[in-house]
Amino acid sequence: MTTFTRMDESTAEQWALIGAETTENQPRVAEGILAMLRSLATITDGFAVDQLTHSVQTAALAEDDGASDEIVVASLCHDIGKAISVHNHPEIAAAILGPYVSDDVSWMIRVHQDFQGRHYYAYFGGDPDAREQYRDHPAFDLAAQFADQWDQRAFDPDGPIPPLEHFEGRVREQFAVPFAL
Repeated sequence: MTTFTRMDESTAEQWALIGAETTENQPRVAEGILAMLRSLATITDGFAVDQLTHSVQTAALAEDDGASDEIVVASLCHDIGKAISVHNHPEIAAAILGPYVSDDVSWMIRVHQDFQGRHYYAYFGGDPDAREQYRDHPAFDLAAQFADQWDQRAFDPDGPIPPLEHFEGRVREQFAVPFAL
């Protein structure tokens, strides 16, 4: 344990200890993610399924289409921010995922609501073509695939709904080490 009470009084040796313990405790990140995912089971907000079911179903659809493990895990976690705030959940989810996924996948999560908005923004007086503002982004097609083929189709109580445990190993692996050190 370190003894400094102010960072400007710390030493390299103390920071080496903090770094080593942080690395040793990295598995708690995945366990925290899994706990946040489980908490989504309490959020329905009028949908036909709770948000955990929606998240698991989104990941299952991505998996069935042959998406990479990184994209399957991101699909599972895309609405994890709803555990904190529905209104800015994409930004929260992207911030959580950011250190553990590629920039394109993080961006896909950050903008997914505007892409999915094609299917409902008009009902709220919004622009259903909001995704077009991102047209020149290199991951535009990935975000469109995510929104149109997986996310917006994942509200079916009778659809593919594997248990969260089906994805736990991939979650632990994805969050084992930050993506870019």
